[in-house]
Amino acid sequence: MKFKLHVPSTLVLLFSMMILALIATHLLPQGEFSVETTEAGRQVVVAGSYHEITEKVSLTPWDLFLSVPKAFSKAQDIIFFVFIIGGVLSIIRATGVVDAVLGKTLKRFGDQPNMLIVAGVLLFSIASSSLGMAEEYIPFVSILLAMCIALKLDAITAIGIMVVGYGIGYGLAAINPFTLIIAQSIAGLEPSSGIAYRLFLFPFMLAIGLHHIIRYAKKVRRSPEQSLVANLNLSGAQSEHQYPPLTAIHRVMLILIVATIALIVYGISPASGWHWYLTELGATFLILGLVIAGLGRISPDKAAKYFSVGAAELTTTALLIGFARAIAVILEDGKALHTVVNSIATPLQHTGPEIAAVGMFFVQSVFNFLIPSGSGQAYVTMPLMVPIADLVGLSRQTAVLAFQFGDGFTNMLVPTNVVLMSIIGIAGIPYDRWFKFIFPLMIKLWIAGSFALVIAVWIGYQ
Repeated sequence: MKFKLHVPSTLVLLFSMMILALIATHLLPQGEFSVETTEAGRQVVVAGSYHEITEKVSLTPWDLFLSVPKAFSKAQDIIFFVFIIGGVLSIIRATGVVDAVLGKTLKRFGDQPNMLIVAGVLLFSIASSSLGMAEEYIPFVSILLAMCIALKLDAITAIGIMVVGYGIGYGLAAINPFTLIIAQSIAGLEPSSGIAYRLFLFPFMLAIGLHHIIRYAKKVRRSPEQSLVANLNLSGAQSEHQYPPLTAIHRVMLILIVATIALIVYGISPASGWHWYLTELGATFLILGLVIAGLGRISPDKAAKYFSVGAAELTTTALLIGFARAIAVILEDGKALHTVVNSIATPLQHTGPEIAAVGMFFVQSVFNFLIPSGSGQAYVTMPLMVPIADLVGLSRQTAVLAFQFGDGFTNMLVPTNVVLMSIIGIAGIPYDRWFKFIFPLMIKLWIAGSFALVIAVWIGYQ
């Protein structure tokens, strides 16, 4: 009998980790670090100040369930922001501007293999880096398949264009609200801060991904039998997908979206003096949604419906954020969080900040297999990584970058990622064939990401 791997729901995994956290509060020594406030008003743990507490805390199973509403309360600003983003993106999608831009780009370069690869990867990566798009790409699988196969490429190349763009976009997110903004809020950093270094790294990481795809595509065009899916019949995946034309109104919408993103980046930058945060970001996106609905001639009733549907689609993400935050709540209430931090940080303090940064990257990569939700992963790992960064002499911005690399790049590989498995499933690509294509690229990105983190340490990345 053939063994089939069953991966539990992410919510089940998180609740299991909550139970383990509760058990850990009884098995681990209870202790804490002394905390001091910096000139910037940020609370940091003091190295070497860890001590066991005398008044022990004993959590019960009742506290396990109390931690969930407590966690939702603590994470309410992020959760409500996620709902607003989901609603506004749903209105934007309803106008057809997303489909029109993607369809126009793919059609424009459809007869130029290398340009199609470059344009496609660039477009997908920018959309993921800025708006956190991922599931929205699924309808375009058939377009890419049809174009690539017509150009004597294969399904692996088509899906590589989409998934590599998506993975690198998340790994070097500029203002992705579902990963970067959440991780930075947990770390006590300004939203989207440190963007200059990420933008500097972006073309280098993108070049690594493009080289990998183009090299494979040339090999397939030269010798079709070398395709990783050469012996598979994927003709059923070549169905036509209709996309709307890119109208003048769509172009205006696109300009407004870009202008809104630029306004947000300015508003949350210290140079502006506006001190924008999640409340202001949510309000800005709401205004964008209303303006886009007006330009798209979407009636108020329909706009409200699209907004509600979009927000509802992110209910699972909101739940994951809450349950993931509950793990840290249990460890905090049980006085075990600092014990875990101390046990990890102590050996890292003897390795140097460079090795510690790379170690964080690989820890985050492993966690992405267990918690494929980027927002959920941030709430599980960042409460541990932030104090560790303080103790080993890393900037919190570097810890966030390690999280981004671990979450974003590994999205292209882990079989627990629903978006990845949906895309290759529609394309009819078995996971083992996809693994053979993507794993060499993952090695390159792990190496490049490690060097990028070492440089971040050297330049004091903030």
